Amino acid sequence: MKRTQSGMTLIGFVIVLGVVGLFAYVGMKLLPMYSEYYAVKQALKGLAAEPGIADQDPAKIEDSFFRRLYISYAEDVKPEHVKIKRIDAGWQMDVDYEVRKPLIYNLDVVGKFHATENMTRRGGDE
Repeated sequence: MKRTQSGMTLIGFVIVLGVVGLFAYVGMKLLPMYSEYYAVKQALKGLAAEPGIADQDPAKIEDSFFRRLYISYAEDVKPEHVKIKRIDAGWQMDVDYEVRKPLIYNLDVVGKFHATENMTRRGGDE
């Protein structure tokens, strides 16, 4: 009676380990980009919930937004990425930015992010 072995060979294991390692590496590059975007969204929501924000000057609103981002260590959002425009009940703030991180040799990971929030007398997006 002959026994047959079943399982993964060493070469198969190395290939699977390489694929898993590649996905983990890409994930480590993408996670900070998305956590920064989450910080931008939270800063916008917190700013919209602030009482009297609709009566503020746009420069003060932008300053308050960047103070909130500074606390979250968000470094990729610059003042040129922020647009504030007047709407009926207050202000609309748009944040539109791009993050480019090197991946492997001459390959880059690019993330384009956009967030919008209304700063109204009634509170956020109403």
